[in-house]
Amino acid sequence: MPNVKKSVPRKDSGVAKGGSCEPPKSGLTREDESSPQDHPPCLTEKVTEISELSNKNGKNHIHEEDKILSSSRSSEEEAKDAALPRLRPLLKTGKKKDELRQRSSRLEGKVKETMHNDFWDHLKDQLSATPPDFNCALELLKEIKEILLSLLLPRQSRLRSEIEEALDMEFLKQEAERGALNVSCLSKYILNVMTLLCAPVRDEAVQKLENITDPIRLLRGIFQVLGLMKMDMVNYTIQSLQPQPQEHSIQYERAVFQEQLNKQPGLLSHTTKWLTQAAADLTTPPPACPDTPDSSSMAGPSPNEVANNPEPLSPAMVLSQGFLNLLLWDPENEEFPETLLTDRTRLQELESQLHQLTILASVLLVASSFSGSVLFGSPQFVDKLKRITKSLLEEFNSRPEEAMLSVSEQVSQEIHQSLKNMGLAALSSDSTTSLMGQLQNIAKKENCVCSVIDQRIHLFLKCCLVLGVQRSLLDLPGGLTLIEAELAELGQKFVSLTHHNQQVFGPYYTEILKSLTSPAQALKTKVESR
Repeated sequence: MPNVKKSVPRKDSGVAKGGSCEPPKSGLTREDESSPQDHPPCLTEKVTEISELSNKNGKNHIHEEDKILSSSRSSEEEAKDAALPRLRPLLKTGKKKDELRQRSSRLEGKVKETMHNDFWDHLKDQLSATPPDFNCALELLKEIKEILLSLLLPRQSRLRSEIEEALDMEFLKQEAERGALNVSCLSKYILNVMTLLCAPVRDEAVQKLENITDPIRLLRGIFQVLGLMKMDMVNYTIQSLQPQPQEHSIQYERAVFQEQLNKQPGLLSHTTKWLTQAAADLTTPPPACPDTPDSSSMAGPSPNEVANNPEPLSPAMVLSQGFLNLLLWDPENEEFPETLLTDRTRLQELESQLHQLTILASVLLVASSFSGSVLFGSPQFVDKLKRITKSLLEEFNSRPEEAMLSVSEQVSQEIHQSLKNMGLAALSSDSTTSLMGQLQNIAKKENCVCSVIDQRIHLFLKCCLVLGVQRSLLDLPGGLTLIEAELAELGQKFVSLTHHNQQVFGPYYTEILKSLTSPAQALKTKVESR
């Protein structure tokens, strides 16, 4: 590697005038917009003042360095930090406080952006002066050096020595005083080091910097990409530390629950009743639904229906059914499983999301039966219809009939207009009346379309628990293909919640399920022996 000190030409241009890194108050122009990673070091004091002002107004700013420092705490402390939010009720923040915090955040962002732009304009003026002023350039190079060194691994001692030598600040300061500091040459060296250190996802960004000839734009680009590289390193560090705190979090939650169980031996009574009901549900066939207007599109065997095939009870089957029953929990029933009390709010949110998807899928199914595959073969049309329906369903819980009336009017109008735009025959008055009537009937509790869609979504979620979300999406039950993206989000949330709960309370579930599944298994063995 070339010695940068020797490669920097020594010009006899006299000693540069020392100048302040603080930008002038007026007469500045801006060539580039700032970015979140664009943080020149000379602004540290002023930005700190703004941050302190924002903190007084309710904003707590957490830097990525704080995340790394937090990893040095004991695993027990991290476990408590990870577990406690799940063990205490969610705190509601007042609306006024939220608005104040958001306004403060926007103000801080605008102030930082203005100051960063002024800094780069001021740096340009300094380097363009005769003789040039390298005061701010030295501060930039110093911070760049610190970032590069922070990205090194302990074993990269040779590269560390090379960076220390190439960016020796004492030597660079002497060069600046002589007016011979070659910023372009140093920038190229920095780019070479960034190429060695960056993750593959940043290769393209670094390569683009190599085509920039303007020294100010190049330095600014270097700072932006270094900011991304620094965040990459932070994320990698956090991810590498996650498994251990997560395991301790599970152990800590279980220990807290065991403490309560020691004080109250009957603490698992509701949990036992919950799992007993799940086992009973698996031995009871689901109620049949009358024929629907579009039963042909929803009928037909699906590989996913293997989850509903009658099989000997197993602990996994019973537990999966129990988790599904939580999405149908009666709010009046206070006998909620003790092991899921901390997740009750999240489960209620998932239940609400599931209900909204049931209504949305029902609307799309009914609408498709009137417009055919021509319109619903267009992703743009389907997305537009989904946006309209979701917007109008916001008031469904409080005013279901009125909401579905608005949906029926808007959907029928959209279908009519789209058919007309495509040069196809518009819906007749009888078809329009029938369409609107069926859409309005979705608001009724016993609507069969909704009942079948609801069963299909529960079947999908059961498959998610058994097979995983991605595999379950490969063969969706009829009537759900149009809400695939929404189902994927719902399935992932549900699987994540149940998986964590099962990891924490698995030993308790195992003991309860032994008494529920063993008799059934013994009966099966006795019958087969005959």
